[in-house]
Amino acid sequence: MLRLLDGYEAPFPDENYVAGARKFPSCVPLLPEHKADRIAGDAAWAVLEARNFPVLTAFSDGDPVTKGGEQAFIKRLGNVKNVTIEGAGHFLQEDQPDALSREIIAFIQET
Repeated sequence: MLRLLDGYEAPFPDENYVAGARKFPSCVPLLPEHKADRIAGDAAWAVLEARNFPVLTAFSDGDPVTKGGEQAFIKRLGNVKNVTIEGAGHFLQEDQPDALSREIIAFIQET
C-alpha cells in the first residue's frame, strides 16, 4: 500500500536527485549579493502590513527550523492569531492534517 509520504521518494531514482531540495535552506537571502531578494521580501512585507484583515499563523511544536517564526508575523502584522500544532514537524498539513484543518475552520468561523 502506498502512503502519501512515499510520494516524496517516488520521482527520485537516487540521492543525486534530491540535491535541489537540499539547497533550499541556503537560498535564504542573507548575503550582500542577495540584495534584490531582500528588496523583494521587504516589498512583500509592505503588502502584508497594509492589509485590513486578520491573519492566522500556524507553527508546530516540533520544527527546529521555524521555531519562533510566528513572532515576526505577530510583531509586524498585529491582528494575528497564532496556533501551535502539537506533534507536528515542518509540514503541518501532512503531520497533523486534522488538527491544522480544525484550526483553519475555527479561524474562518471566528472572522
